[in-house]
Amino acid sequence: MFCFKNLLCLLALLVCHVLAFVHPGMLHTEADFTRMREKVSSSASPWIISWNLLTANSHSSASYKPRPATIIYRGSNGVNAQNYGQLFNDVAAAYALALRWKISGNDTYANAAVNVLNTWSSTLTSIQGSSDAALAAGIYGYQFANAAEIMRSYPGWEAESQTVFGTMLQEVFYPINHDFLVRHNNAATDHYWANWDLCTMASILAIGIFNDNETMYDEAITYFKSGVGNGNINRFVWKEYNVDGQILGQGQESGRDQGHNTLGFALVGALAQMAYNQDDDLFAYGNSRILAGSEYTAKYNAGFDVPYTTYQNSDVTQTVISNYSRGTLRPQWELLYAHYASLKGMNATFMGIMRDFVNCESGGAEGGGGDYGSSSGGFDQLGYGTLTFRRE
Repeated sequence: MFCFKNLLCLLALLVCHVLAFVHPGMLHTEADFTRMREKVSSSASPWIISWNLLTANSHSSASYKPRPATIIYRGSNGVNAQNYGQLFNDVAAAYALALRWKISGNDTYANAAVNVLNTWSSTLTSIQGSSDAALAAGIYGYQFANAAEIMRSYPGWEAESQTVFGTMLQEVFYPINHDFLVRHNNAATDHYWANWDLCTMASILAIGIFNDNETMYDEAITYFKSGVGNGNINRFVWKEYNVDGQILGQGQESGRDQGHNTLGFALVGALAQMAYNQDDDLFAYGNSRILAGSEYTAKYNAGFDVPYTTYQNSDVTQTVISNYSRGTLRPQWELLYAHYASLKGMNATFMGIMRDFVNCESGGAEGGGGDYGSSSGGFDQLGYGTLTFRRE
């Protein structure tokens, strides 16, 4: 009897631990969706502008038809043609349709989103290509999981189908994610740019949340704090400066180009937002090191000078900050500004400038997948942050 009672206690603890995950609890919570619905129903600006960009995007059409593939190829392997555009377009559609349903309540969009999720989970078996397959598994892994997280409350998405989708995430995406963080394709630990680690960590975290898998979730959190690669926050934002009383942090890709440099902060923002909604504040970690790096990057891309220290790793020596793609447009600043400035009241001046610049260039608010180009870079972020993240 003693052993049986102990077994019951252990099982109870395990069940409680699983239930500790918040759903929906990735990029958005139920409270966030309530705010979105209120802003849209009252036609409040600029939220309604972002909503209109969403509804005008072809990826949010109820007639959207997915194009699933058994094997996705990203990067040339010398044999197979790359087809990963099918995946990033369909992932963007799943998310856009999920948002449109969750805010409007129109089940037509829910059914279209479920169709995208189900056709891929019943078809996709592998992600291959060059080493770039790791990027596909990372970026589209966390994005796909976010779309599914929104839809998990829809009664029309059957539990069995949700399980099949979670299995696809765990058996197709996660093994690539995990192997990359462990081996980095047998390269030196500092060889891969930070965004490779960051998208991988975001995917692992998101899959962990969707599948209520604490081991996966903890893997991503631990790597952020102490990983051997450049996704470790202290390797990613590796040099800090005090400039006029503000702490700024030089990003690992600052000397590479601003397209990839801003991508890193878009990815770490998504990672931190998902963790925050599970009560882990990575935004505050290391004396708000993400803030320091984001402000440094925003300041430079907004046209201001920033200090720079020569960066060197196993492959490169970069003596000056790169001005290539300076002022690049990414729908990323709403999320970061909303957290630091609106929620916490911290100084995010330059992120605010970049947020307003991107919004102005995008028609008054952040757009989504496809609004920033038809190539993969235009789908690196899920977007619509004015609608989903702005608080005031």
